[in-house]
Amino acid sequence: MTDSWLSRDPFDDIFERFFSSGGLRQPQVQRVDLSRLLNDDAKQLVSEARKAATEWGSAELTPEHLLYAATLNDPTRGVISGLGLDPDAVAEQMRSLAGDEGEGSDGERVTLSPATKRALRVAQQQAGQSGISYIGPEHILYGIAANSENPAAHALAGAKLDTGGRRDTSQSTTPTLDEYGRDLTAEARAGNVDPVVGRADEIAQTIEILSRRRKNNPVLIGDPGVGKTAIVEGLAQRIVNGDVPSTLADRRVVALDVGSLVAGSKYRGEFEERLTKILDEVREHSDELILFIDELHTIVGAGSGGEGSMDAGNLLKPALARGELHAVGATTIDEYRRYIEKDAALERRFQPVMVSEPSVDDTIEILRGLIDVYEEHHQVHYTDEALVAAAELSDRYITDRFMPDKAIDLVDQAGARVRLRTKTPDADTRSQEEELARLEREKDTAVAAEDYAKAGELKDEIAALEERVGSSGSASTPQVEVVDIAEVISRQTGIPVSELTAEERQRLLDLEDVLHARVVGQEQAVSAVAEAVRRARSGLSDPNRPIGSFLFLGPTGVGKTELAKALAAAVFGDEDRMIRFDMSEFQEKHTVSRLVGAPPGYVGYEEAGQLTDKVRRQPYSVVLFDEIEKAHTDVFNVLLQLLDDGHVTDAQGRTVDFKNTIVILTSNIGSDLILADTSGDIETLTPKLMERLHSHFRPEFLNRIDETVVFHRLDKAQLREIVDLILDGTRRRLRAQDVDLDITESAVDWLVDTGFAPEFGARPLRRTVQKQLDNRLSNLLLAGTLGAGDTVRVDTGPDGLVLETVTSGDDRQDPEDDSSAED
Repeated sequence: MTDSWLSRDPFDDIFERFFSSGGLRQPQVQRVDLSRLLNDDAKQLVSEARKAATEWGSAELTPEHLLYAATLNDPTRGVISGLGLDPDAVAEQMRSLAGDEGEGSDGERVTLSPATKRALRVAQQQAGQSGISYIGPEHILYGIAANSENPAAHALAGAKLDTGGRRDTSQSTTPTLDEYGRDLTAEARAGNVDPVVGRADEIAQTIEILSRRRKNNPVLIGDPGVGKTAIVEGLAQRIVNGDVPSTLADRRVVALDVGSLVAGSKYRGEFEERLTKILDEVREHSDELILFIDELHTIVGAGSGGEGSMDAGNLLKPALARGELHAVGATTIDEYRRYIEKDAALERRFQPVMVSEPSVDDTIEILRGLIDVYEEHHQVHYTDEALVAAAELSDRYITDRFMPDKAIDLVDQAGARVRLRTKTPDADTRSQEEELARLEREKDTAVAAEDYAKAGELKDEIAALEERVGSSGSASTPQVEVVDIAEVISRQTGIPVSELTAEERQRLLDLEDVLHARVVGQEQAVSAVAEAVRRARSGLSDPNRPIGSFLFLGPTGVGKTELAKALAAAVFGDEDRMIRFDMSEFQEKHTVSRLVGAPPGYVGYEEAGQLTDKVRRQPYSVVLFDEIEKAHTDVFNVLLQLLDDGHVTDAQGRTVDFKNTIVILTSNIGSDLILADTSGDIETLTPKLMERLHSHFRPEFLNRIDETVVFHRLDKAQLREIVDLILDGTRRRLRAQDVDLDITESAVDWLVDTGFAPEFGARPLRRTVQKQLDNRLSNLLLAGTLGAGDTVRVDTGPDGLVLETVTSGDDRQDPEDDSSAED
């Protein structure tokens, strides 16, 4: 044990790091100081437990160490004896459970385990419920016993702990306020309020306004989820700790529930009577109470039944104006503007305190200060890297909510996910617990039959089995890491943000081959798109713009739309991840409202825009604007913002993120030049095509596109590959019915020649295959000529295709009287 450890109070030293996570610098955390609530006996108990943890070589102080320390000295030794337990036997059991790790631990690094923190929280709550202002050792024993998952609790199983003290049963002086309100200071004293990290300026500003002589009613204004309610909880914690001016000392902060106040007020005047009683109670105890009204805008119109009845806002105005009550309100910016600012008389009685959204760095500090609460609840340990990832990933991928709420939700869900994955009992543990219950029943039966020899044997078996169950439950604390945070983000948004696996790396490197399996030719187009995807997944693309934006030029039927579908399937996992808009439907000026929603005052204002709503619900997708040259010029104003900033604001003011989309625009401009060119050299056509583009599109639009890709006309060799792809689809559908297709090379050549039309690209080929082959195959299947186990052979004859069936018995027959096919 080091000299520095001997020179400090062990209790004070360990509670300096009560909420530490690996020795990291902690932010300013506003919470009830738990160390001040413990009496001398409880402090001695914690110090003895720390000493035991150090001597036994444990890096964490666990409930086993606490229970061991409780067996050493009175009064806890007497409490354990009073429970019918042998303190020496309990001490030996705790020593065996904690074990000796051999090398010893540096006392400087002993921290409280999550289970111990949870036990101390339960002790704090139990003391508060008993009406006692301090935490005694008996409350700590209760906290240990309350968590049945830790092995120390098994030693106290079934013990009826008397935590002493009595609840204050004196008559409340504010019965109506107690019925319709919630005492935040009492909850803070009982440990039921989460710590508040940072926000020192906002809390100080709130205290300053509350200390004013007039207009001493602050209203916290900010976006939802930025921590407005937490500031009031921080004020309550400061009051409990005595860290407020004398004018606010010993005040009660009571949150008024406007909803329950209105609920059930069926008759006229009943609501007014309730609120008047509350105001009377507040006036009588104005030097003791601070009224907190969350969602302040709800008081405007609350309780008003028409015909001259008053709402809550008008009833509160006189009391607020005369300074007869201290009130703190909280509401969002939009609702303050919509409800409070319209009522000038109500607005001037409140002093605004703006609560801004914290930055990513501030959110990381907030998470570090809060994390011990979540570690206690989920019985897990969060790595600091996971907290950093929660703040950074939520900021990047969850754009419709605000910090720190969205980051805290990530941390909470990741903790629940890891706990469910690691703490769910396996089959062996469940079988051991069932065996334990069976042995207990047999022991009770043996005692009832006065067979004490058998009962003794069963007792020994139960003790051995309990030790095995306890040791299996005392495994190392599960860790929540970056990958767990990434998995939660991926499940919420559909965006893969986890680290690249070796398999995915190889798939991205081979992306051109994957796309060429569906798109024949067009090497430049496939390569450009694949490079953009690789940049994005490697983290080198601009995070504030779409993954890639492309303008596809080319005649019809050369693979522009097919490449977009193939990209959605290859990169985003499903062809349905493509959001397609036919821009021929957006040729009028008013049709732009279909993309982002109608402006206020127009029909359909409440309905979401087609583009913004689909991308909000499916942010990881290909967005295809087909035949963009047909769109009205106002549509391009939306596209300018989308392509440059990576987001669009819809008609209702919501920002929709396009940073995880691939934007593809197709056009037929210059198709005549491409079809007329027989050299196949796209480079010679590029200047003429760009001249056509500049004559049709504005320069600022073209300048925002990452790459303009020209699709060349398809030659016969490439059309033959496309026919092979189409025939592969027919083969798959026949194989599903246990029928094989055997087609000769000459038959394939005949299909290519029949469907060849350079100006229409590949589309006539699909129609040719459907008409000349698929239609005739369907007739054979319906007629029963072609059945399971058969093979259909396709060849050419003098007049077209010839279909021949080979049955499973190898009997060859001609399925058609007329084997020719009309051209």
